[in-house]
Amino acid sequence: MYNNLIYLLVVIFILTTNSIPDTPQFSFVNSLSVFIFKAFLFQFLIRFVYRRNQIQNSARYFTIEQKLSILAIIMVALDVYLLDCQYFFASLPLLSSLPVLVDLGGLLLFFFYLAMIWAGARQTYGRIFGRSYTRKQFLLSNFKTNLPIVLPWLLLSFFSDLLRLAPLPDLQRFLASTWGEPFLFLIFFLVLVLTFPAIIVRLWNCRPLEKGPVRSHLEAFCRAHKVGYADIMIWPLFEGQALTAGVMGLVARFRYLLVTPALLRTLTPDELDAVMAHEIGHVKKYHLQLYLFLFMGFGLLAQLTNFPVLYLLLNSTFFYRFCEMIGQEPGTALSFFSTLPMFVLMLIYFRFIFGFFMRNFERQADLYSLRSLGRAWPLIGSLEKIGWLSGNIRDLPCWHHFGIAERVDFLEKCEREPRIGLRHDRKVYGFLLVYLLVICIAGFSLWKMPADLLEGAPQEKFSEAVINRKIMEDGDNPLWYMLLGDLQQGRGLYREAVAAYEKKLQLTPDDPNVLNNLAWLLLTVDDEQIRNPAQALMLARRAAELKPLGYVLDTLATAYWVNGFKENALRVERQALITDPAHKEYYREQIVKFGGVLEEENIRTEQEK
Repeated sequence: MYNNLIYLLVVIFILTTNSIPDTPQFSFVNSLSVFIFKAFLFQFLIRFVYRRNQIQNSARYFTIEQKLSILAIIMVALDVYLLDCQYFFASLPLLSSLPVLVDLGGLLLFFFYLAMIWAGARQTYGRIFGRSYTRKQFLLSNFKTNLPIVLPWLLLSFFSDLLRLAPLPDLQRFLASTWGEPFLFLIFFLVLVLTFPAIIVRLWNCRPLEKGPVRSHLEAFCRAHKVGYADIMIWPLFEGQALTAGVMGLVARFRYLLVTPALLRTLTPDELDAVMAHEIGHVKKYHLQLYLFLFMGFGLLAQLTNFPVLYLLLNSTFFYRFCEMIGQEPGTALSFFSTLPMFVLMLIYFRFIFGFFMRNFERQADLYSLRSLGRAWPLIGSLEKIGWLSGNIRDLPCWHHFGIAERVDFLEKCEREPRIGLRHDRKVYGFLLVYLLVICIAGFSLWKMPADLLEGAPQEKFSEAVINRKIMEDGDNPLWYMLLGDLQQGRGLYREAVAAYEKKLQLTPDDPNVLNNLAWLLLTVDDEQIRNPAQALMLARRAAELKPLGYVLDTLATAYWVNGFKENALRVERQALITDPAHKEYYREQIVKFGGVLEEENIRTEQEK
């Protein structure tokens, strides 16, 4: 389950960071054909690796399951980045208005691949772990186990989409404010976090532990440890045959203690007390709240990392050359390449940082059980039974818990030397302080990060790449050359701007805006190799004939003045003043610049005429 947490987070990350293209790379028929071929190939591989005699122990089983799950992620990535599955999902009715439904389609693809793995693994699982399931039971149990991992994201995304679609002007104005949407999102998130355990126990078909000696004993045990809870539930994981227990809920009103029927049948009363003490240890040490803090910390670190990554990509000449080489839209490529570092960050964070705290939190819970009972053997006995009955997994390493052998060894050492446990607690709190310091630094850095970090040169380079891509796809459209010329002129790349404007005029010779822009550039540029007043005068004359507006006439007047025709320059500039009185101050400055006198009476006479 913990491995699937990471797998599902990776898939969600892929789906939510990908930008849906304007047009797919392949037609629907071709994409569907490739998808079907991939699915058959994946199914063949699953059948091959789960041959009856190939997997002989639990360690090998979990290794194969892990590798196939990673391959399923690759399959989804191909569906997203190569086959553009989100584009086809978005083309379905209603899905385009609710982005979460488009992402849900991609998530269902991943569950489709997982279902293929589960179906192929069922018989092998039963042979190794001594558990017999029908295909439907095995698939449904795995699906229900994993559904709570993605359900919070689905609910939060659905809530966000509904807020944006709500036909309430006041609400939309509030959402558009700086703190509007984050505030509502935070409120919904907190409500969801508090109440989600009540949803999970229903999804997992949990039922209250029936009244009797066992329940009375557990209730008395919880009272003795002053732990509040909503209920003690029977957890029917894998038809109740799994050997495990758990605790969910940040507050007592929505906190549930979970125990599987197999565990109740297997453990002695002392061993059951030890397991319950372990779960109570998570509550007493505030591990559930700390897990929430660790999740939120990742969000902050991811957001902080995203800005430098985008900045480097947007300023990278190699990135744009690579886009041209592979023939990919810069927007699509930017989405993919900015996702890769975030993907690596997420794997490192959850596998090593989050995993580190999980393992040591579990060890703290073991220590609470040892200290509360005053002896280690009840918890050690329960661990040994779980390891043996779960397929002899005692020596199997585990990234989110220490292995059973490691836990037993640690408990025995702590029972002999209590200071070892104290040192462990100090280590955990020390690393939590370091983590808190890192998060504070990250938050401060994000707060101080310039709001315009990705504006200016990064945006200009990206815009240039987008326009060049459009020119490659639609080279006969003069609009792209005009936009490229305007962009390059604004960036001070005058030679490139002249080339773009001239290409535009080859396609549409009588565009007054381009004639005017090119004329102004040839008049005002400092580079003598580009400056061409004579050509500028010809262009400005034609632009003024086609569009005699104030700013066009000003360009013509400047061209006359630069070429030595002072009287013509003054005449045309006065005409610009009459045509565009809203900018009269500028035109008056131009008249003075050309050596003229502001003859107000003459100008009024011209206006009356």
